[in-house]
Amino acid sequence: MNDIDEFKSISPTTLADLLGRGQVMDIGIRPLWSPIPRVAGPAFTVRCPPGDNLMLHAAIYRAEPGSVVVVESGDLDYALAGGNVCAVAQRRGIAAFVADGVVRDLAEVRELGFPVFARGVIPVPGTKKAVEPLNVPVRCGGVRVNAGDVVVADEEGVVVTPRARRQEVLVGARRKPAQEADESLDAWEEAHRGRIDRILEQGGFAG
Repeated sequence: MNDIDEFKSISPTTLADLLGRGQVMDIGIRPLWSPIPRVAGPAFTVRCPPGDNLMLHAAIYRAEPGSVVVVESGDLDYALAGGNVCAVAQRRGIAAFVADGVVRDLAEVRELGFPVFARGVIPVPGTKKAVEPLNVPVRCGGVRVNAGDVVVADEEGVVVTPRARRQEVLVGARRKPAQEADESLDAWEEAHRGRIDRILEQGGFAG
């Protein structure tokens, strides 16, 4: 199993516990259809200025198979992509789009089974004029994303593991399920209740 396959086996919940709030995209970046499979892959980053989607359309021919295309968009008024762009991306092996923006043709995208995480849907297409560099740092859902960072996304949310922390996070993720498996629900409940009661007592709660 390569490390991207291993990341695909790790839930965003576990990754959030290991990485903290700063690496978790905000709740506006959500799956646009359900049930959506978990996806994981290296980020291929794209920046699109307001009203324009040229560079996302360029990216689908340049991103390596298995990539998660992560888009910083300048607005929510124009669609970054539609059904045909998603179909070509899927055919070329792109794992998913994660976009701080909106798309269109959702029924087509859902029928394709192509994973898209975004802020919503609008039927208005953007223009194709603004040339920008690809694979530069972007912000998506409040998280800075660099090319090659590992993006894991499913119905629980979208988490970004910085490229330099990949091995550290994998080690932590391997350890966590083993620790949890050794603890019964009864033991967890007892420890949890004791911790909650101590906090309440320290806060002056008398109930």
